[in-house]
Order: sequence, then structure tokens, then C-alpha cells
Amino acid sequence: MMAKKLPRIINIALVGGGRFCKEFLKKSTLDYRKEIAAKIVAVADPDPQAPGVQLARDLGIKTETDYTTFYDPGYNIHLIILMTPESETLEDILANKPGNIRLLSFQTFEILWTAIGLEERKLRERTEEIETIIDGIQDFILVMKPSMEVIEVNQSFLTKMGYEREEVIGRKCHEIYRKLDHPCESNLVDCPLQDVIRNKRQCRQVQTRLLPNGETRYYEVNIYPIWEKDGKISKFIHISRDITQHKQEEAEITGRLEQMVEERTRQLRETHAKLLHQDKMASLGKLSASVVHEINNPIAGILNLIMLMKRMIEEGALAPKDIERFNQYLVLMETETRRTSRIVSNLLAFSRQSKMERKQVDLNQLIEKTIFLNSNLLKIDGAKIQTKLDQDLPKVLGSEDQLLQVFMNVISNAAEAIEAAGGGLLSIATIPQPQQGAVTAEFKDTGIGIPKENLASIFEPFYTTKKKGKGVGLGLSVVYGIIEEHSGSISVDSTVGQGTTFRIQLPINPDKQKINVHRGSHG
Repeated sequence: MMAKKLPRIINIALVGGGRFCKEFLKKSTLDYRKEIAAKIVAVADPDPQAPGVQLARDLGIKTETDYTTFYDPGYNIHLIILMTPESETLEDILANKPGNIRLLSFQTFEILWTAIGLEERKLRERTEEIETIIDGIQDFILVMKPSMEVIEVNQSFLTKMGYEREEVIGRKCHEIYRKLDHPCESNLVDCPLQDVIRNKRQCRQVQTRLLPNGETRYYEVNIYPIWEKDGKISKFIHISRDITQHKQEEAEITGRLEQMVEERTRQLRETHAKLLHQDKMASLGKLSASVVHEINNPIAGILNLIMLMKRMIEEGALAPKDIERFNQYLVLMETETRRTSRIVSNLLAFSRQSKMERKQVDLNQLIEKTIFLNSNLLKIDGAKIQTKLDQDLPKVLGSEDQLLQVFMNVISNAAEAIEAAGGGLLSIATIPQPQQGAVTAEFKDTGIGIPKENLASIFEPFYTTKKKGKGVGLGLSVVYGIIEEHSGSISVDSTVGQGTTFRIQLPINPDKQKINVHRGSHG
């Protein structure tokens, strides 16, 4: 025989309107009525003023003085629960109730109700413990629905934000945090709750919030979703931590570090300036010794020749052979004088610190002028000149005096290299480079060349491969400094026994571009 199918909702009638009835009505009709598939439809007690009966009337539940009325099919009662311990009532109901109505005795109800009460008390105590712990946490903790409505909040949030509990519970988060009566605009505020919904994972953000007293604070916000079985979010756990002090300390530390770096930088500048001064003084001492020696040699030679010529004149009439010797002496004196002049010019250029005066310079004319000034030197050194100067060469912005100094040094060095080789050719060319916004001047000699190991050092101050009495090693250092000041570049290719090529590249407008300066290269 098949068991009778239970109804969807069980209708319950209570017999006895005392203390148990009142407690049971409170809990079953208020706390659990949405979660239990049962409904209390009537209460019976001979005393209409019994506490359970009065509460039943307040709740809209039917009340009777005679429990036998529950047997009427109109009530559709499925279960009667005894709320009174009288055994006569139990026996009477058992003897007279219809078969379709079940009965729960008072003794059984009392056992179950006591057990439920004990568990409830344990649960309440545990809940109070958890609430005490949560309220003791300094972080802000809120529980919110997916609709952004706050359903729980800890005491720390209420205290620090200056709210009462009733001002928070049931309100939307944007009403509490931003004083808005509408959700935050997504293009203005990156809502962490929406981020959790969108990405289906926990979210962490640092946010700035304005407290009710107008104070701005910084918070680290963490949102943890709680999922239902169907994959939907049932609640958000919103935990935020005030990191304002940490931010302030971080800013103070950053400020102190910046101050320390600034102080250290100042100290390094001072130390650097002292080292530069010491280096300059050391260079000055070295320079002074070299210059005194280099200038003294040609002056001593010139003085000896002058004294020799005077003695020859004092000895009497000069023969044609003496006149020829005088000419030779004068040529030597001219050469030594020019060498002294070059040494002094190089020193002035090397030590010059004043800002150069720039103007439009025609390199072709400057090179021709340099060749003219050095024509006698080139002739003496056995150097022939070949020029290929581009007639459409654009002018460059620079110092005519300094560029003349560059060409004087390069040409005189080439002449000396050709003299050492017993004569040769110096080819000079100018080449426009419109794509690079520059021009190039090329000086190619057929002199003795520069050894490979010396190429990397030829632009360094006081470095020289010339014989003693021929120079102090300042010429190419001066050239390098002037070219660098013009934002240009200089390179050198050389092969021993075949010759050397210097290429000088200058920007047409050095303010618009910077060409890297090369100290040297070789082929």
C-alpha cells in the first residue's frame, strides 16, 4: 500500500496557550517562518488571556477555547502539538482526533524544544563571540548584497566614520561613502564591487574617502564574494583598512630620502669641484714645466742666431757667402718663431673658457685662408696642396676664430707628417651632407702615418708622439674641444707609412642637432 503523500505546507494547531506556546510562536512565526514548510493556523486554550493566546491574536492566528474544533475538516489541520503537560488532554485527543491528524505530545515537544534551546544558546554565544572579535578589529567590515545594500557592519566602521548602526544598515554603499542618491558613475569611480562581479574574483584597491568631518583618508579595500550553489553572488564581504598614516609615513620617508639625495648630490658636486681644481692645478704644473721648456728652446735658438749674426757683422764686411748664411739663419728664426706662436696659441685656446660668439662661417673661405697663412710652412715641409671644395657648401653656425684654430692645427700636423716622410701631398675636400644637416671637411695626407696603438690617445691633453722640442701635445686636444663645443665630430683613419685622414663633421645648426664626437678610428 502506497504511503499517503504529505501536503506541501503542514498546518499546525497548538493546544495550550502558556509560556511554551508564546516562545514557540515567537520563534516559529518570526525567525523561521520563511524557511520552514509549516504554518501555525490556530491556538486553543480555555483561558482567552493566556500569554500564548494573546500573542496569537496579535499575529492574526485564530484562537479557540475548545481544541476539539480542530477536528473540523474546515481547519484542515495536519498536526496538533500539545503545549500543556496534562495527561488527560493527551488521552482525550488520542481517543477522539481523526486519523488524518497527527499528534506531538508535550513530553516529546519539551525534549525537542529544550535541545533546540541549548543549541540556540550555544549558537548565540558563539555569534556574540564572533561579533565581539569583529567589532574589535580596527579594519572596516561590511556585508553587502549584490544590490549594494549594507546588511551588516562592525563597530570600528561606525566609530571611525561617525555613523549610528541604523544610519548604515539597509542603505546603499554609495549613499554612505559618497553621499550620492544614485550609483557611482563607472567613468569616474572604479567600483570594486562591480569589478568583482565583472571578473568573478576577489578585488583589491586603494581608495580615497572623505569622512563626514571633511577629512580625507586613504583606504586599502578588499572585496570577497560569497557564492551561491548556482554560481551567483549572494553577498560581498567588504573589508577596508585605513592606510592614511602609512601613506603619510611613506611620504615623509620619500621626502627625507629626497633631502638626503639632494644633500649627497651637493656634497658630490663640492667634492667634484675640489677634484677638478686639484686636477687643474696638477695640469697647470705639468703644463707650465712643458711650456717653459718648449718656449725656451726656440727662443734660445733664435737668440744664438741673432748673436751669431751680430758677431759676423762686427767682424767686417759681409761676403756673398755670409749673406746666404744670413738667409738660412732668418729662415730658421722664422720657423722657431712660428713654433713659439703655435705653442702660445694652443695654450690660449686650451685654457679659453669664455663663451664663443657664433656667426655664419664659410668653411671654404676659412680653409683657403688657413692654407695661405701656412703657405710658407707647407713649402718648407715639402707639402703640395690639392683642394676639392664644394662650391654649394652651406655655411655653418660657429666661431670663425676657433674653427680657424682647428684647421691651423690639422694642416700644421699634416705638414709635419709629410716633412717626416720626405715630402708628399695634402688633399683637402669639403662635402655637403644635407640629409644629416651637416658638412664635412676632409684632410688627407701622405705622411708617415700614426701607429695603431696611438690612435686612441691622440686627442688627450699633453699626449704627443713628436720628438722632443716639437710640441707639448695640446694641438689635437684643442681641436677636439672646439669641435665638441660646435656639437660636431672628428675621426681619424691612419696607416703607418701611407698617411692619415682627418674628417671633421659640423652641423649646419648645432642648436637643432647634436653629432656624436668620435675620439678616433683607424683603417
